[in-house]
Amino acid sequence: MNRTNRMTNRKDPWSVPVTVAQIPEAGLHRDIEADAAEREAMAEVAGLREILSAHAALDVTPRSGGRVHVGGHVRARIGQTCVVTLDPIESEIDEPIDLIFAPPEQIPQLADLVDESVESGAEIPDPPEPIVNGVIDLGRLASSRHPLAALDCVVVRQRQRRQPMPTPLGCHFLRRIIHLPR
Repeated sequence: MNRTNRMTNRKDPWSVPVTVAQIPEAGLHRDIEADAAEREAMAEVAGLREILSAHAALDVTPRSGGRVHVGGHVRARIGQTCVVTLDPIESEIDEPIDLIFAPPEQIPQLADLVDESVESGAEIPDPPEPIVNGVIDLGRLASSRHPLAALDCVVVRQRQRRQPMPTPLGCHFLRRIIHLPR
């Protein structure tokens, strides 16, 4: 699903709102793709040279208590510049999405359950995201949970995530100086 005639908001450049009250009991599936203006705005926000493509395939399923589960994948192709050679670098990104959204009044109680999981040593679930004014914005979710907008990302394997100091795999000089993984 790609919407045309949308104005690109610089804060949330990729916006695909879903009204929670309109989600069928069986759930829904949304394939969304950012258009050129949205990709350009996301690249600017994220400090990237360019975003060549950005696509999300998401399943939205209602849960008890007014909560909603969103699961799926976000895929993108991003362009950065090598900090050593200034050559262009392109990276493929494929990130899973698995989140629960809840009405704002439930967030403190559910966050306490997450805190209890930490203390007990159990597997730690992510705290729920708030449903804002009865709406979940799938575009914002895709771009904010995704390295496209993660300005505070950590350095991990180049082909999986955006690197704050990108270098191609063959560029070993900088990798040795700052001990980046290969």
